Amino acid sequence: MMLIYTHKITNRVRYTFRLYMDGLLGIPYKLTDQQDVFLAHTGPKFSYTQQPLGDELFIASRNLLFETGISEQTITVSRRDDQVMFFSTAKNSAMPFDLFAAGFYLVSRYEEYLPHIRDKHDRFDAHQGLAWQNGFLEIPVVNKWAATFASLLQARYPEVVPAVKNYQYISTIDIDNAYAYRYKGFVRMAGGIGKALFALNFQEFWERIRVILRMEPDPYDTYAYQQAIQKKYRLRPIYFFLVGDYGVNDKNLSVQNRKFRTLIKHLADSADVGVHPSYGSNTEPERLRTEINRLRNILHRDITRSRQHFLMLKFPETYRHLIERDISDDYSMGFANAIGFRAGICTPFHFYDLDQEIETNLRIHPFAVMDATLKYYMKLEPGQCMEKIRPMIRETRAVNGTFMSLWHNETLSEDRTWKGWRAVFEAIISEATPGEKA
Repeated sequence: MMLIYTHKITNRVRYTFRLYMDGLLGIPYKLTDQQDVFLAHTGPKFSYTQQPLGDELFIASRNLLFETGISEQTITVSRRDDQVMFFSTAKNSAMPFDLFAAGFYLVSRYEEYLPHIRDKHDRFDAHQGLAWQNGFLEIPVVNKWAATFASLLQARYPEVVPAVKNYQYISTIDIDNAYAYRYKGFVRMAGGIGKALFALNFQEFWERIRVILRMEPDPYDTYAYQQAIQKKYRLRPIYFFLVGDYGVNDKNLSVQNRKFRTLIKHLADSADVGVHPSYGSNTEPERLRTEINRLRNILHRDITRSRQHFLMLKFPETYRHLIERDISDDYSMGFANAIGFRAGICTPFHFYDLDQEIETNLRIHPFAVMDATLKYYMKLEPGQCMEKIRPMIRETRAVNGTFMSLWHNETLSEDRTWKGWRAVFEAIISEATPGEKA
């Protein structure tokens, strides 16, 4: 049992040490604010405070974990021996920066509570974040800090052995639009044909006609391919289904459509399933309850996973809405316009509500790369993608984290703009799957 002394035990302190010691390192520990108890302890121990009490292992603390409320933080990022650091500390500290305050700042998404300009979809822009601006967005720095700290502990206390953590890969697929042309009803079908003709897009016009007449498969019907890949690499992916009402940014089939319901049941036979809260549910959060119930009624099972459509994530409102509706695990933690680790971590963690200063039971599962990010925001060609992705997979493997990718059924179509992207999808899986080459 590791005894940790700190001069004040706050909710932030409890949360952060649970994250590091339990979640990342698997080292049993106990917190104390009693100096006499700490000094009398003869087993493994370290202090996290402003000055050492004796000759113990000492980590100098900054103020962040002992504050309440949200205020602008003065942050200067530096590097030493290829390690990213901020919240620098005194020279007598075993580490030159406060890794606990830095980890809390990133994982709590502190900067997203501060004033900032949001994009056209009311999202936090990756380019406004500390990680992107300082070149470490593609590094799971919190995991790396934990590994460095574990080495310090073991050097001082060889009997302290962190738990063995296994690297994982998770493939996730969002079903925003199950079929491009088929099963959409007469009004949407006629409207699509008319729109293609009006735009003089004869290629799409004839494709629509051939698909509707069943002369060729629907381009978004990539499910047989997905399941072949799933079987080849022994994957159990997670599917997120959009079952919201039709809208400008919500264009899936009606949940009443028999083919759509059959598809959901079929994919759920060999995969995990979550709800994909609609774009509209962000402005009308009561819709979320309806959408969860729709998916629950189709599958006759509890729905506890979610990922926001368009990655519409706003702190703390989005997560509060999910908690209120009994969602236990969310997979929205990633950026639309940049690849990397939005929270600086590649391990699931619990959401800390900064406004209420409490740790919640909602588990956050970060993803690192999305198909649309590579194509639309980074403007990459398929052959350029793995050069960007491979280093992140290696970083994640090195800290025994979880690498998660986000793909869509339509981007596997090999149809027009997405030609060549199946190769990227499979290259990621081949590189990232445990036991495969990396």
